[in-house]
Amino acid sequence: MKIARFSAAGATSLGIVEGQFLTVLTGRADGLSSDMLELISHWDDLEPLVRALPRTADLRVSEVKLLSPVSRPGKVLGIGLNYDDHIAESGLKMPEFQTWFAKAVTSITGPYDSIQLPKASSALDYEGELVFIVGKGGKHVSKSAADAAIFGYCVGDDVSVRDWQFRSGQFTLGKSFDTHAPIGPWIVTADSIDARNLAIRTFVNGEKRQESNTQHLIFDCAAQVAHLTEAMTLEPGDVIFTGTPGGVGVAMKPPKFLAVGDRVRIEIDGIGSIENEVAPEA
Repeated sequence: MKIARFSAAGATSLGIVEGQFLTVLTGRADGLSSDMLELISHWDDLEPLVRALPRTADLRVSEVKLLSPVSRPGKVLGIGLNYDDHIAESGLKMPEFQTWFAKAVTSITGPYDSIQLPKASSALDYEGELVFIVGKGGKHVSKSAADAAIFGYCVGDDVSVRDWQFRSGQFTLGKSFDTHAPIGPWIVTADSIDARNLAIRTFVNGEKRQESNTQHLIFDCAAQVAHLTEAMTLEPGDVIFTGTPGGVGVAMKPPKFLAVGDRVRIEIDGIGSIENEVAPEA
């Protein structure tokens, strides 16, 4: 099931995507609001109701503005160095432990919104990634139980400001500029996709820069959930970036950073695509 958050006629709603059409969920029954976090948090109770609703094809997807599936998650986290080829191009050793950083909640933006070239730097880079949205979450979730903690998956770009990322040894600021976490175009629920075998591609102005498959993740999504929940409680709606394959701009010789007007498109088979144009910071 594909669940989208969108705006149409001045209102924000949730809907189910099937092909080119949307069935509106918001207001169809008690408990079905326009709040994705509320839907995720009460999914055990609401799922039977959602699945039983007739599909009414209320709107064409092309007629609405798709928004970030979750607008204000409690946490946005990303894992670094999680594909073999990205580690090789970075000139680093295979990690023994998972490497994590935080992205500010204000970095979240929509699947087709612009991403900002900041005033503070011109070292703007892309990282196409599979993103998962936490469902039940919890603390001390075992790897064998981790799949049940994930609500679903979407496409994301872990946009990075490279000089800010590397100059202090702490990644968070370089990963947290406004608009630097576009996600979408919707959430594909975990029961309808095999996240362990999904092809992923990134294009800049039509040029293919990244191509891999999630089967090459060093630490898969279940391992990520198990590791994170040793330290913290994952909560419904938390957004987790799962790592990027090789082909990032900073690793090219010379580096190829993004400029105003560039368009970054990221595709993941079975989910969909996002596409964001680089715009100057206002």
